[in-house]
Amino acid sequence: MRLSSKSTYALSCIMFMGKNKASKKQVTITELSDRLEISKIYLEQVFALLKRAKLVTSTKGAQGGYSLSKQPKNMTVYEILYATEISMFEKTPKSKSQDDSTIEQTLRKTVYCKLDDAVENTLSKITLADLLTELETIESEEGYMYNL
Repeated sequence: MRLSSKSTYALSCIMFMGKNKASKKQVTITELSDRLEISKIYLEQVFALLKRAKLVTSTKGAQGGYSLSKQPKNMTVYEILYATEISMFEKTPKSKSQDDSTIEQTLRKTVYCKLDDAVENTLSKITLADLLTELETIESEEGYMYNL
């Protein structure tokens, strides 16, 4: 499975925001762009999708920026990816326009539906809090002394 840049950037930005949530400071596109080395223009597109999905909120003005709209334990990877990569979760189309053949029905029942369900179930069980815990573990194992 391969995620688009849009989805990987969304996950990275949400993790950055979650990691820095304790500061209660809003994060700007410029700050994210500089810290994560991602194009500002591209991040604006990503954040438009995240905002539409109500995963982030924005405040205008000099002290403005973006913040998470949910606690990390209440935000799932599925929600983030669905907001930015909806085509990933589209159901497999029928292979022909006529009524389903028995082959088509068999494939749909034993492969396509099971795969769709497995992906959704797996990603729905992984929360932002889980990602942040893993990030903290990896950073402590590798001896990182800086913040994202």
